[in-house]
Amino acid sequence: MTENYEPPSDFLKGVINESVPLGGSSFGQANLVRLIEMTSDANLANRDWATFLLAQADLDDVVVRGALRTAADDSDSVVRAEAILGLTNRSAPEALSLVQRELAGDVASIPIMEAAEELADPRLIEAVRVFAAGDDWIAVAARRAMEACSRGAAAAV
Repeated sequence: MTENYEPPSDFLKGVINESVPLGGSSFGQANLVRLIEMTSDANLANRDWATFLLAQADLDDVVVRGALRTAADDSDSVVRAEAILGLTNRSAPEALSLVQRELAGDVASIPIMEAAEELADPRLIEAVRVFAAGDDWIAVAARRAMEACSRGAAAAV
């Protein structure tokens, strides 16, 4: 991705700039519905941004979780990772299995490592360890996740 990566959608740019409210009124609710619809947009950049914005929004209900669950199965790994982190932040019960699924692949991402760190589940330690070698940003995030998962193991004893 480039430094100036942004969605082509003016609506999403408005959400990013916080000039488009989400929730709190009928107008905000209509915007939220539109944002959720855009998590399935044909344009990858729009889908990525919509999923990221929904995942980061301070909103949690059945509809939001449903949209994030759907996006967690997206064909694009970045979209999946953002959705999974959003579910993790909402303490969704399926977040652990989704993180495990992503860690079983050949490539990991920062949002998946953040989700593993948030979960702090000792069952993730070995899967995360695979990505912890080196000094790149994924390795650093993997080591943070391993530390959190280790603390989770200690707390469970």
